[in-house]
Amino acid sequence: MGAEAELATRPETVWLRRLVDEAATEALAADIAELVGAGDLITLSGDLGAGKTTFARALIRRLTGEPNLEVPSPTFLLMQIYDGGPAPIVHADFYRIERPDDLVELGWDEATDGALVLVEWPDRGGRHLGLDRLDIKFTLDPASGAGGGPAGSRTATVTGFGAFAARLARAKAIQDILEPTSWRDAQRHFMQGDASTRSFERLVKDDGSSAVLMIAPQRPDGPPIRYGKPYSAIARLAEDIRPFIAVDKGLRSHGFSAPEIYAFDLSTGVILMEDLGSEPIINDAGVDVERYVSAASALARLHATALPDVLPIGDDETYRIPTYDLDALSIEVELLLDWYAPHCARAQLSSGAKATFVNLWRRTLTEGLTTDSTWTLRDYHSPNLIWLPRRQGVAQVGMVDFQDCVLGHPAYDVVSLLQDARVDVPDAAELKLLSHYARLRREADAGFDMGDFARAYAILGAQRATKILGIFTRLNVRDHKPHYLAHIPRVEKYLAKDMNHPVLAELKIWYETNLPRIFEIAA
Repeated sequence: MGAEAELATRPETVWLRRLVDEAATEALAADIAELVGAGDLITLSGDLGAGKTTFARALIRRLTGEPNLEVPSPTFLLMQIYDGGPAPIVHADFYRIERPDDLVELGWDEATDGALVLVEWPDRGGRHLGLDRLDIKFTLDPASGAGGGPAGSRTATVTGFGAFAARLARAKAIQDILEPTSWRDAQRHFMQGDASTRSFERLVKDDGSSAVLMIAPQRPDGPPIRYGKPYSAIARLAEDIRPFIAVDKGLRSHGFSAPEIYAFDLSTGVILMEDLGSEPIINDAGVDVERYVSAASALARLHATALPDVLPIGDDETYRIPTYDLDALSIEVELLLDWYAPHCARAQLSSGAKATFVNLWRRTLTEGLTTDSTWTLRDYHSPNLIWLPRRQGVAQVGMVDFQDCVLGHPAYDVVSLLQDARVDVPDAAELKLLSHYARLRREADAGFDMGDFARAYAILGAQRATKILGIFTRLNVRDHKPHYLAHIPRVEKYLAKDMNHPVLAELKIWYETNLPRIFEIAA
């Protein structure tokens, strides 16, 4: 199969852009600059004078941050190389290439290794050009300058092939969302993300007002690991942005401060939403008890509210919140066996020890938890809670991470808050906040059973700590994010403390026997 024929079989996304003047070409270059980086290939095609070099000049200036950089056409030199920007930039023109293999003599592979590559007249490069590429074809409008449009008007057909298809689709969705709004000309600033695959940008207008873009592409299915399902399906993790939209609307309808959603695109996972700011519920010293009291009060209010398990997404679509069932809770604790034990604790566990661990956890979760259930937001802790001092009551607590919401025991989110994996919560503060939560629950429901809740709090605290030890180790080993290792001793201490509850006695013996490090750290 020839290169062009094979290219035609690649997944693709097409985006048509009308370029009425040079400013429009520069705007296209600015959008493309947000998409590309080291190792990417951009091919530029079109007739002589169609605008290929004009676009390349605008893109290179944008990427290097030098608006007056001299960017000549490489027609005679064949290649120009620029430093600066996200990677070295190679601008090539193949118009004078007679045979694709002539590129070998030019040292093409060496010059382009790890670079961002722009190629004019790419059809002459043959097999030396990759198939995952962003192609931009420039054509002069037939009516240009003849009453049908400004002189020099062009159309750019931007096509993402292969790996570029999804990237281009998201970029197009973002523009489609922003264009009809007052945010279309806002400055876009990258925001620090989280441990997920989501990314965030803050949009800032000239008047200082701001909004947030959340970009959450659909979660790809991993390999089936049990029941023919991937881990994410068993653990009830969100596959796309539908759960976020539905739970967001549900929280807001009950008076909680989730961000207002202005617009979204379901196919690409793009959401434009209210910016709740970045003031945390912690302070320089750690836990801000007053703010944590408000966060615990918000949970008590949520857990005392009759909540539906089916929520609207739009006018004609609904979302059913899944149950945090035994399979989901069990598959999560097994992350400790897969990651923490071998990589962090350096423990070689026998198959018998692993089987005992799984059986003990399943029995404890089955016998130790009541059927009491509510919305379990699942990530209700300091990194995901924003302090909103201008609001009142429980609305002072901004909630921004709830796409993995499930129907589970109310103790789970309380322990997420009070045994925060990223900040030390002193025992005295934990007890005070737990008592505050229990008092509010009893005021709303005289039948609230604190003994039952304390048992569930210990079980789910141990379950959550066990899971997090596995996740944080995986983030280091697999995802090359070693900064999560700094939190592991804190989580180990929480786990050792939870293990003191009598309901976890048999599990405590297993941990002491097989992972004594946890209790040594806590001592």
